[in-house]
Amino acid sequence: MKSSRLAFSTNAYTAMELEEALRRIAGHGYSAAEILADKPHAWPPDMTDARLQRLGSLLQQLGLRLSNINANTAFGYWSDAPGEPFFEPSLIAQDADQREDRLGLILRSLEMAAALGADCVSITSGRPLGTMNPDAATPVLTDMLGRVLEHADSLGVNVGIECEPGLLLEDSSELADWIARIDHPRLGANLDLGHAIVAGENIAEVLERLRGRIWNIHLEDIRGLKHYHLIPGEGDVDFAAISRSLKDIGYDRFVTIELYTQSANPDQAASLSFQRLADLFT
Repeated sequence: MKSSRLAFSTNAYTAMELEEALRRIAGHGYSAAEILADKPHAWPPDMTDARLQRLGSLLQQLGLRLSNINANTAFGYWSDAPGEPFFEPSLIAQDADQREDRLGLILRSLEMAAALGADCVSITSGRPLGTMNPDAATPVLTDMLGRVLEHADSLGVNVGIECEPGLLLEDSSELADWIARIDHPRLGANLDLGHAIVAGENIAEVLERLRGRIWNIHLEDIRGLKHYHLIPGEGDVDFAAISRSLKDIGYDRFVTIELYTQSANPDQAASLSFQRLADLFT
């Protein structure tokens, strides 16, 4: 039996091609998947219209919907990666050409989402590096988000910023402030609740703060305050309490299990996650 709201991200399946990852996710009982918009899965420059059509047909055959197109990373950009490649190049990269390249990847990810029927794409603010300090980065991110949202609006796709400790937008309070300041109906949160826990935030307060602007939830287990994505049941997260809090705010979108740390055995991670969480997120 499939869970109607529980999804699984393909970024746990980076040892295999995207199509096989989707088949396995469906086979574990999920009704939705999140697609990684990066190598080795759906790297935007490689996603021709013909491939998108084939992928759409596969999703239909598998009975899979899409919870999100995850455009947070861009490892495919680098042939010789810098020392801090995880979110680079970002929308606040010091190099203007790299910022434009990142913008192009995001715009194509939005087009991919529209073609595949995903109504949201997740991005990050990026990390202030070098001389791009937070004060200098703020107007840059404002301009870049304006360009992202203009394209998103034309396609009918939402943009969810994922905040994380160490990035320019680190926690839900900062993200809520930006959402209010930009004041665009398509700008919201791709809310990773593990990140909120690591940041020391109260989950019920976070959900209330972003009520109505959460396009997708990322969920994993966390032990203590260490940012390492664990299979549900291996850490300290109270998933029943999270389920109750989501019901309290009327959240009816997808809850996506994100376990990129489990690429050595993604089937076990997907299976155990479904067994332990499907009843809570139906």
